Amino acid sequence: MSGPDDHDSSRDHDSPRDDDLRSPTLGVEARGLLQRHRVAHLATADRAGVPHVVPLCYALDGDTLVFVIDAKPKRQRGTALKRVRNLLENPAVALVVDDYDDDWSTLAYVLVRGRAAIVREAGETTRALAALRAKYPQYRTMTLDGPDHPVIRITPERVHLWRAS
Repeated sequence: MSGPDDHDSSRDHDSPRDDDLRSPTLGVEARGLLQRHRVAHLATADRAGVPHVVPLCYALDGDTLVFVIDAKPKRQRGTALKRVRNLLENPAVALVVDDYDDDWSTLAYVLVRGRAAIVREAGETTRALAALRAKYPQYRTMTLDGPDHPVIRITPERVHLWRAS
């Protein structure tokens, strides 16, 4: 989907959603787009900067985004997965969720750039898994604890919302 890149500072400076366009936090519109969608695409890079993008299930937990390495079949498990190895080497990540339609006047996306980290605190893990299980019924029957299922938090540093109209 094409649209202004996130360096285009000439668009919508005076719009009521300016806070959503260039913010380190999730504004109302960005949060709404993230809550409506079921799948995001996560971009990570290793220490050499080689990119890796995967679709994933995610949830909002306050002002952060969380995901878990779940029990769906994978070649590797836990921290051996490429996305986890990458964020351990280079915690800078980007996550995008988009509205696509053949009516291009309705196109929209939110791009969240931030820092990813494995959640180590038990209370935060419990809260994150509760948010994920509330959003995805499939997670309610999955065992999601232990080293094969790390929970990862993304703390937004920059949030960019774009709408065609």
